[in-house]
Amino acid sequence: MRNVKYTDSVTFRCLEHLKETSLDINLIHAGREKCRPSHICAKARDEYIIHFILSGKGFYSTANGNIYTLSAGQMFLIQPGEPVTYGSDATDPWHYAWIGFSGIRSDAILKQCGFSPKNPVLPSPVQPEDVTDCIDQILDCKSLTFVNELRREAWMLMLFSRLVDSHNKLTRQRAPQGSSYSARVYVELAIEHIKCFYKDGIHVCDIADHIGISRAYLNYAFQKELGMSIQKFLIDFRMHKAASLLVGTADTVKEISMAVGYEDQLTFSKAFKKKFGVSPKYYREHKSTAIHYTEKQLTDNEEDFYY
Repeated sequence: MRNVKYTDSVTFRCLEHLKETSLDINLIHAGREKCRPSHICAKARDEYIIHFILSGKGFYSTANGNIYTLSAGQMFLIQPGEPVTYGSDATDPWHYAWIGFSGIRSDAILKQCGFSPKNPVLPSPVQPEDVTDCIDQILDCKSLTFVNELRREAWMLMLFSRLVDSHNKLTRQRAPQGSSYSARVYVELAIEHIKCFYKDGIHVCDIADHIGISRAYLNYAFQKELGMSIQKFLIDFRMHKAASLLVGTADTVKEISMAVGYEDQLTFSKAFKKKFGVSPKYYREHKSTAIHYTEKQLTDNEEDFYY
């Protein structure tokens, strides 16, 4: 393990290589930097890192090929083990602050901040001075004493609390007027309705009407919580139910089509093939392969929703 290092110069201030103190949430490093023009970083890291762009411009390229052009007022997340590249603009290089951390609470905290695997770049919901206040307080506690260890952790949690609080306020502003429910609650209500009435051929507008919110907001809630549209969730739910019936019953394709809410067998067959890559008939005839294929389509999280 490398020794703790503190650097303080005109353009770069950083406290790094901090030791892990808890399984819960650990501060690994924090800092601020006024980058040189076209300064490039390309390295996979072992910890989570959030960068807050205070001024200037730059870019962020993720492992899946997405490239983001970024500027002041935005923040971006680096996931552990993810090979990424980011760099400052050639004419207006960015000045950013960052915090690196690890621990079992990291995923939950990041989700509450609004981050997800599909949304690694977000508008920063807090003012630059709210970020730099917390980062500078962490950097000021550079002495390796138990008291400063507690202070660094406190300011890290203060930064997270400001991000989560501001994100929640923005989310409530997008919610239907007068609503006190979170997006998560609406998603859960929608899924319960789907589980009860998917056989009846319900549409997205029927679900939104039942819950009492707009279709647009319901779709926003699904994108936020599950990373997919409610239309895709509804179709996928029906397709997984159909797959179970195909390998678990002797019902005809026509009967199964009706059982999952499709009056038209052709429309059902097209949707099924789009989801699983094979026709319902082929799926049934190759049961062992089909069952394995279906299971591979689902993450543990999805299984909780679909079954």
